[in-house]
Amino acid sequence: MARRTKIYEGKAKVLYEGPEPGTLVQYFKDDATAFNAEKRDVIEGKGVLNNFLSELFMNGLNGIGVPTHFIRRLNMREQLIRAVDIIPLEVVVRNVAAGSLSKRLGIEEGTPLPRPIIEFYYKDDALGDPLVTEDQILAFNWASHQDLDDMVALAVRVNDFLSGVMLAVGIKLVDFKIEIGRQFEGDMQRLIVADEISPDSCRLWDIKTGQKLDKDVFRRDLGSLTDAYSEVARRLGVMPKSPVPIKPKLMN
Repeated sequence: MARRTKIYEGKAKVLYEGPEPGTLVQYFKDDATAFNAEKRDVIEGKGVLNNFLSELFMNGLNGIGVPTHFIRRLNMREQLIRAVDIIPLEVVVRNVAAGSLSKRLGIEEGTPLPRPIIEFYYKDDALGDPLVTEDQILAFNWASHQDLDDMVALAVRVNDFLSGVMLAVGIKLVDFKIEIGRQFEGDMQRLIVADEISPDSCRLWDIKTGQKLDKDVFRRDLGSLTDAYSEVARRLGVMPKSPVPIKPKLMN
């Protein structure tokens, strides 16, 4: 197997140089982290499940006119994606009170919100990805007024799409985060959804039982993370034939 040029390695994914200019190969790892990587483990098969689920969601968004970095899935663990300049912000959309929102505001977890709430977090692991305001974003030039408008518009459309997809299979979309990148075409830029959309980046609860089907299973020691993600994949009809393959060696 030919050696590949590694561009970046994060907590859950590795990016390699793509086969064509303007492309990258995104590899999904089995690593699971929580609490700013203070809790770590390797969950066999997690990367495969997230690859298939992210493919489904990104393809669906592309199909309704929401631009994403996704081009195609290459194999069980890899996707071909467009190279973008990631805006250093996580965009979080909340439909139900949970996690840090419940802790910050003292709202009981599971309380439906009167409207979706959109929050921005500055991407910096050393700082714990702090919540930031739009004024701070503008002051430090992380994004422009137009960028913010476009990011909110993308987040709303992603929320509408994901909420409908999940509702159809008996899952409540509690909240999720997305990352957004700038894609340049000559002197023009457009913002597109990047990174991944998977149970790693969403809170998903069974509508009837409230069972958690997301990374909170790992955070809170609620059982098997692979079983939870497999249930989401099964309901959505994208369960891979071999969900827990032997972990291949990364080519650096």
